Amino acid sequence: MDMRVVQCPLCTLPLKPPVLQCKGGHVACGGCLAEPCRRCEHGGGFDVRSTAMDAVVSAARVQCPHDGCLTYVAYHELGDHRSACGHAPCSCPELGCSFAAPPRVLLVHLFVRHSMPAHKFQYGEDFRLLVPASEPSRRLLIGGDDGRAFLLSAGALGAATAVSVVCVRASAVLRPQYLCKMWSIMPPSQDLVVVKTKVTSSTSPGAVAAASFLTVPPRYYRVGAAGVSNSKLVPLNVRIDKI
Repeated sequence: MDMRVVQCPLCTLPLKPPVLQCKGGHVACGGCLAEPCRRCEHGGGFDVRSTAMDAVVSAARVQCPHDGCLTYVAYHELGDHRSACGHAPCSCPELGCSFAAPPRVLLVHLFVRHSMPAHKFQYGEDFRLLVPASEPSRRLLIGGDDGRAFLLSAGALGAATAVSVVCVRASAVLRPQYLCKMWSIMPPSQDLVVVKTKVTSSTSPGAVAAASFLTVPPRYYRVGAAGVSNSKLVPLNVRIDKI
């Protein structure tokens, strides 16, 4: 089918029920209700429901263009489906890299091409990490039971270090949702800084700002590798819950 048949001739968006028509039989979408018909001598508005075209646009189905997705949806619903599709391509967060692929393929790319460290964890269980305090760093966190990828990013925020977590998937995917708790403890006083937040999702995890981040002051840092100048590490405790 020529998909122009099921597109509004005025705004060029996909027609979706209710489709309206003018007295000359030309159709338009509901958003163009106030526009006069430009294609017939009547020049009137679109004020009659076209039940025949309602049936056509509801039956016009196309396959999602994302690799790995075999879903067919109504043409007028394709935009919403693409933004929420679990196979939507995600962009590599590394500067200068234009690679984009579904989340599981991107994981392999980051691990093999960019040697990004990866840590597998179990939902609902605490785990510990050490990240560099002196330079920006990223690592992958991989959920143990569903293989979901999270990008943990650490970078300077003034004299402190800011740490955030973003879920690598389409931002419109509604389920499941994730909560992340991060904290750092300063020995021997056991003072701590902590943040608990709903995890932001994005197909561009390296560019999106997380909903919240943990700020770790320099007094929490630990000495890093021996003999390395200014080598400091940020001790992190992390817990991700699936909700």
